Amino acid sequence: MTADERDGEAMQSNDDREQEPTDSNDGQQFDRLPETATDRTVEGRATREAVVDWWEERFGVDPAVFDDHTFWEKGAGKVWAFAGDLPNPTRDVEAAGMTFLRTRQEHWKPTTDAAQRFGRHATRNTIRLGEDAAKRFVAGDDQDLDWDGDWGYVIGVHDVAGREEPLGVGLYVYGELKSMVPKGRQRDV
Repeated sequence: MTADERDGEAMQSNDDREQEPTDSNDGQQFDRLPETATDRTVEGRATREAVVDWWEERFGVDPAVFDDHTFWEKGAGKVWAFAGDLPNPTRDVEAAGMTFLRTRQEHWKPTTDAAQRFGRHATRNTIRLGEDAAKRFVAGDDQDLDWDGDWGYVIGVHDVAGREEPLGVGLYVYGELKSMVPKGRQRDV
């Protein structure tokens, strides 16, 4: 191979080269979640089946809601949802769809984006907030709240123009609703 050929090969973009999935997490690469645990090659990586089952068990979201989505991990435990498909793996891309779920921690945590996008399909573990409570929630305030549902991550919802809309993720424990709305998304309304 001549020097010119080597230089030309080195200048190929990652899109032009075939990439192989790796057996470890790579913070520069999106890897499609394996369908099931038997398909897993990276220890600890969530599976599509587990992600869809978790949304169904925790929030009552019908698995069919996710039929047109693929799920990807970039780094360790940050799962993204993409309405479509991509080559696997995909490198040198900052974002693909939306951040969706944090795994690889004791309790999986849905993102605000995921709660706002898919929360309208939830049939359980949603906390209906009145006007004042909703304002405090989106402002990032924690509040005492009497609720008889499950402890853990919940989706705060509020009636907007006659329709129940998801506001974001909260953490309900010991009679307190802790707003998980990220600082940059909090609003005083």
